[in-house]
Amino acid sequence: MKYIEYRGIRGLVGAMVKTDTAEGITFDEPFPIAGTSELSKETESSSEAHYYDNVPAIVIDSVGSDTVKVSASALEKKVEAKITGQTYDEITDTLIESGAVAPYMAIGYITENTAGEEIYVWRYKGKFSRPGSTHGTKNEGTDANGQELTFTGIATTAKFAANNGKPAMAINCGAKTCGKTESEFFAKVMLPDEIITKG
Repeated sequence: MKYIEYRGIRGLVGAMVKTDTAEGITFDEPFPIAGTSELSKETESSSEAHYYDNVPAIVIDSVGSDTVKVSASALEKKVEAKITGQTYDEITDTLIESGAVAPYMAIGYITENTAGEEIYVWRYKGKFSRPGSTHGTKNEGTDANGQELTFTGIATTAKFAANNGKPAMAINCGAKTCGKTESEFFAKVMLPDEIITKG
């Protein structure tokens, strides 16, 4: 066993979900979202023992949604509108904030461990909540603020042979072993069956 930690995050991109059915999932072309300084993921999960004959006989597992938090550079207005479903006018570079419904989308990024091994990631389906922002007065220092993004991820409706006929939430591939270059992996949303083939 080797001891490693995660160190490094770059290349945050998104792609809108076009269709998601039991037969498959399709996406629009990926686009850059923002620069990133930190990304964290938490998965809602629980286990509960069921008792029979006065002993714990069965453990029931449940997995819910993923919550991904991203510390990012300030979003371009047109990107914020795109990922949150709000209105943007290209001519006047104007974002209209409203109670819009965010679209389903995928996000991709590259992380790295302390052994220097990069990991390519696609999270297949989720929504961004509207990001907050902090604006402070200028002073003699170098203080500046980005934005924090929250992405709530769920499983696809589509099922994959590589995942034993089950839906998927994300794929994490070692850059050296996935069989794709970085540009190939992020040119489109890469699905499990395009990485792992089962006879």
